[in-house]
Amino acid sequence: MTKLTYSRLEKRVSQKLKALRIAGRYTSYENFAIEHDIDRKHYWGIEKGKNITIKTLHRILEIHKISFEDFFKGIR
Repeated sequence: MTKLTYSRLEKRVSQKLKALRIAGRYTSYENFAIEHDIDRKHYWGIEKGKNITIKTLHRILEIHKISFEDFFKGIR
């Protein structure tokens, strides 16, 4: 993958995480982060496509009760 492709992937992952949060009726990233014991600034960065690790992604997907496979369906 090229750097541009990684950048595009990060953006799509962050957009999908934000959509999951909103679908879960969390209008504020801050409320979601606080309720699930995630640093607010870190979660804000994740939704902006910055500094996400597989470990953190796994934790967020567990909160939403979604598998990696289901999460990445449709992300290209």
